[in-house]
Amino acid sequence: MPIALRGALIRALGIFGAALFMVHVAVHSALAADLSWPDMSLPNPWHTPGAIDPAITQANIAATICKHGYTATVRPPARLTNQLKSAQLRDWKYADRNPRDFEEDHLISLELGGAPRDPRNLWPEPYAGPWGARVKDQVEDRLHRLVCAGKLPLATAQHMIATDWISAYRRTVAPAKKH
Repeated sequence: MPIALRGALIRALGIFGAALFMVHVAVHSALAADLSWPDMSLPNPWHTPGAIDPAITQANIAATICKHGYTATVRPPARLTNQLKSAQLRDWKYADRNPRDFEEDHLISLELGGAPRDPRNLWPEPYAGPWGARVKDQVEDRLHRLVCAGKLPLATAQHMIATDWISAYRRTVAPAKKH
């Protein structure tokens, strides 16, 4: 290969590589900042995909999540969740950083076998808005009742709440409220 052609090829690859790197940085920055996440009612799945407690299975729900008082035995201390919430509000660039405006919520709730201390399962959920934290509590309770009554498999409930809890609300809580 002639030296001139080799030099041109190296320069072209260098420019392409630099452009590719700049695109990577831009995409990563957009995904990392929650300011780019349009609906704060649902967690950014890059930060909070949800995580389950591997000790909880369909076979042992009667002795774990369906047993009265279970969540109190696994709930992390407020000190830990408050520290995590403050760090997430800052690191994820929330516009509102007042911790009192948010519940540090388990995406997959403890009553559905969510991982208690895994940061992938915890996120600052706003209280405000039509789909705030108190509304999500209703779907958590409804799914828990369905799982413990044997009307819904545990894995299905976990998937429903982790992927789109608002749709899960519309499918399970909203119809029950009409009666």
